[in-house]
Amino acid sequence: MAIIEVDGLTKTYRVFQKREGVLGAFRGLYRREYREVRAVDDVRFRIEPGEMVAFLGPNGAGKTTTLKMLSGLVYPSGGAARVLGFVPWERTDAFRRQFALVMGQKNQLWWDLPAADSFQLHREIYSIPADQFNRTLGELTELLGVEKLTRQAVRELSLGERMKMELIAALLHGPRLLLLDEPTIGLDVVAQAAIQKCLRDYHERRGMTMLLTSHYMRDVEALCDRVLVINQGRVVYDGDLSGIIERFGERKLVKLQFAGPAPEGLDQFGEVIRREGPFVEIKVDRPRVAEMLGAVLDRHELADVSVEDPPLEEVIARVFEEAKLSHDAA
Repeated sequence: MAIIEVDGLTKTYRVFQKREGVLGAFRGLYRREYREVRAVDDVRFRIEPGEMVAFLGPNGAGKTTTLKMLSGLVYPSGGAARVLGFVPWERTDAFRRQFALVMGQKNQLWWDLPAADSFQLHREIYSIPADQFNRTLGELTELLGVEKLTRQAVRELSLGERMKMELIAALLHGPRLLLLDEPTIGLDVVAQAAIQKCLRDYHERRGMTMLLTSHYMRDVEALCDRVLVINQGRVVYDGDLSGIIERFGERKLVKLQFAGPAPEGLDQFGEVIRREGPFVEIKVDRPRVAEMLGAVLDRHELADVSVEDPPLEEVIARVFEEAKLSHDAA
């Protein structure tokens, strides 16, 4: 059975439109005008047990709203969803014991207390047996390297340390599903890498299903094989991470190192984005890569060459751009 089944999920808000000026504000007291905002529009997808899926989209695309509906925090305007076999907005105890939601901009730990005290509170809330609690807590603190920080007040921890504690609190009860909304927002590269490693290792040990939203493509590349892209409230891509690069990454990045100074005229093959001494980097249309390399090797001596896919950030931006053009045309 699928962990998440979403069929036509929709969420619409009525937003008050304030008029300009004092007179407009006064009239608004008696005659209010609203417009309809469709935050999520007929979204459909399935996530199978054990999958680690990235849920991507620009700001305002509907990612967080979708996660809130899947966790039961927000009621939908239409459509249906089943999560772990439950209707999430019914918020049954059996459902809430099987998932966790971590939001990078929200805190679930008591600010002035040590994280260890909040962990004990979670143990009571979820009725976790003491031996299971101690075993899981030891495993998670070791994975994240924070064994010596759990007795320190949360407000005294760095942002990265606090995020690690939030993640521990979310995993203490052994959820089958973890919903992550920007878990590494604002963190430095070292803290991001530590959280990525913890999630990857925990998934290998427990087989937990994960749905992740993030603007950091390093998170996506490190953790997820499948990508859901949402834009204007609709899913515009659902497939493998490698497939999105093949479909939307129209150009390859060719890096050349010549035996001598780089020659002129390479812009006939594509966009030269770097030229420095013997080094040249060119963006080349995929079908022309073989032609370009053949022509260069016939005429020049190369010390090194590599052909790479474009950065994932660039590919995702291309997906957003095409989706916006399609939406505007419709």
